[in-house]
Amino acid sequence: MVDWGVVTSSGRLVDVLGRVNDTYPWDHNAHFHPWLLRQLPRRFGRALDVGCGAGELARKLAGRAERVTGVDADPEILERAREAGGAVADVEYSLGAAPDGLPPGPYDVITCVAVLHHLPFTDALTRFRRELAPGGTLVVVGCARDEDVRGMVSLALNPLFGLVKNRGRAAVRRPVAMTAPTRQPEMTFSEIAAQARRLLPGVRLRRRLFWRYTLVWHAP
Repeated sequence: MVDWGVVTSSGRLVDVLGRVNDTYPWDHNAHFHPWLLRQLPRRFGRALDVGCGAGELARKLAGRAERVTGVDADPEILERAREAGGAVADVEYSLGAAPDGLPPGPYDVITCVAVLHHLPFTDALTRFRRELAPGGTLVVVGCARDEDVRGMVSLALNPLFGLVKNRGRAAVRRPVAMTAPTRQPEMTFSEIAAQARRLLPGVRLRRRLFWRYTLVWHAP
């Protein structure tokens, strides 16, 4: 028998958490940028940021790279990236839909944050592998469909992180990076890991909180 009291209470709790999240939004993807940069060499040549959005990560990569290309399928968000980029001369932005519309490599670094679930998974990883230079590094921060308790833990922690990151002040507007279109992931982490290990021998994967996972692969 369904306990409708529990169901109703759970629904109300989700509504409350949702209102808190709307009041204190925070950029989950930027949260992983420091970790991502630690996976990369101190200096490298060409870098490609797939699904660059407003260009926050591309501009951070420019501090280490000789040249960075940010590619995105949304012309409006690319315009925001160009406006925000200003004096960052070593970053260029290209309009294109991955995987077929990616500018050709080879690249010493390819990054892809919260975008892979928008793409055909196998085709995208295959293209990344082809465009990566020998010895190059691929780093993905991806989104996975819930399959364990981490989803509930993330749901509970999310508003707490928002309160801390906003220092308890209600946000006037959402971060630019959070204005891009989104979709729910269809693949679980187990499915992602199985396919990634087949396509990228030696790949390192880890399940994370906040509906994310990380993937690091070094080309032979």
